[in-house]
Amino acid sequence: MSHHSVKEWITATRPWSFPASAMPVVATTAFLFWKGFDINWGIAAWALINIILFHAAGNTWSDYHDYKKGVDRSDTIGGTSITSGLFAPSEIHTLAIVLLCIATAAGIALLFVTGWPLLAVGVAGFILTALYPWLKYHALGDADIFLTYSVLPIIGTSFVTTGAVHSSALWLSLPIGLITVGILHINNTRDIEPDKRAGIKTFAMLLGGKASSVIYCTEVIAPFIYVAACTLLGLLPMWSLLVLLALKPAIDNSKKALRYPHEGMKVLTGVDENTAKLQLLFSLLLTVSLVIAKFVQ
Repeated sequence: MSHHSVKEWITATRPWSFPASAMPVVATTAFLFWKGFDINWGIAAWALINIILFHAAGNTWSDYHDYKKGVDRSDTIGGTSITSGLFAPSEIHTLAIVLLCIATAAGIALLFVTGWPLLAVGVAGFILTALYPWLKYHALGDADIFLTYSVLPIIGTSFVTTGAVHSSALWLSLPIGLITVGILHINNTRDIEPDKRAGIKTFAMLLGGKASSVIYCTEVIAPFIYVAACTLLGLLPMWSLLVLLALKPAIDNSKKALRYPHEGMKVLTGVDENTAKLQLLFSLLLTVSLVIAKFVQ
């Protein structure tokens, strides 16, 4: 394993996707700060690093199983750490196990520092990460991702940073979660044909290409409507409308998605990465808006 560079090891974890796990922690912390709760900023940073480690473990674990299942091959567009020949399957498998062990150890340490209620979140996250390949192959990957990278981190962040679970923070789960699910969904939409060849069944396959494209558009556009509605209802500050600055890339991605039924998988190349960038921009704008609202009434 030593003949690989550090950059290659990092690239194998698909770091472009990390906004999906990082931004729920960041945005939730900002939301709680806006609400006036005392934040343990050191613990917030710990939680952020911890979930990114879990995400890296999940990515490599999924890549290994996708290769073994025949989902990722030399002619597919998805994860290429193994199919390119850069890494042996055993190396990615070992990397996944090492990352999962480190993330679990860090999570257990965080548990002892913050309290036993975190155990439920941690165990649920571990199970959903470990079972993700199987759930994805049985059309449940989207639900897994929504729970793992939206609901659970929002609940967990609320508890570890303030000492209590604040249900109001769950208002963030839908807009953040939908865009995150969109990363997976557009990936699976692009790979409908290769996935059929591999004998698996994703949610996108059940819907079909045309309906899947429409669902993706809903996943990346609806969060803007949701945030606007929440500001009108007073659930979020008016500053939250800053997220509208991210609307153009969401529309651009949607236009590409709608071309898929006519132009095929090639038109969706890179849209999953662009959706991760959208998640980063959307959540950062939401985070900044919450911090501004804290100081500017």
